This record gives sequence, C-alpha cells and structure tokens, in this order.
Amino acid sequence: MIRHTVVFSLKHAQGSLQAKSFLRDAKTALEAIPGVTNFEQLKQVGKKNDYQFGLSMEFADQAAYDGYNKHPKHTKFVKERWEREVSKFLEIDYEPL
Repeated sequence: MIRHTVVFSLKHAQGSLQAKSFLRDAKTALEAIPGVTNFEQLKQVGKKNDYQFGLSMEFADQAAYDGYNKHPKHTKFVKERWEREVSKFLEIDYEPL
C-alpha cells in the first residue's frame, strides 16, 4: 500500500469562491481516478507550518500509483489547475513499515 499525501497553499484567499472551486474540482477529478482509495481533503489547523490544505489518498500498490500519475484526469488537473493556482506544496509518499 502507498499513501500519497500533499500539503499545499493556494494563491487564492482562504474561503474565497476560487479556493472553494479548486477544492471541489480537485475532489471531483482525483477521487474518481481508478485505484484511488481513502481520498481525503484536509484543512491545516496547526501553527507549525503555513500550508493551508492537504490531500491524502491510498493505492494498493506501485502499479496503481503509477496509473494515477499517468491518468489523463490527473495530468489535466495538474496542468490546468494545480500549476496555476497552487503557490507552494510538499509531496510525501509512504509505505507502511
């Protein structure tokens, strides 16, 4: 199992229509990709970093994760939304020990 996580901040004001649209569209596009399980959108509440949001999802294996990364819905979302609207991010992928 691989848990794919990304924390990020948007260029939009928190709570704005643009931010809400981005989050809604991210969920719609990414959650529906085959192989994605346990999809979550998260809001940062701690004060130890200045990221605003997080995404977390799981994949059964490397092949499912690779399929997600190459999937047209993922690549389209990254190109058309992520690259234009995300100001910074940190991506971390985990496997259970």
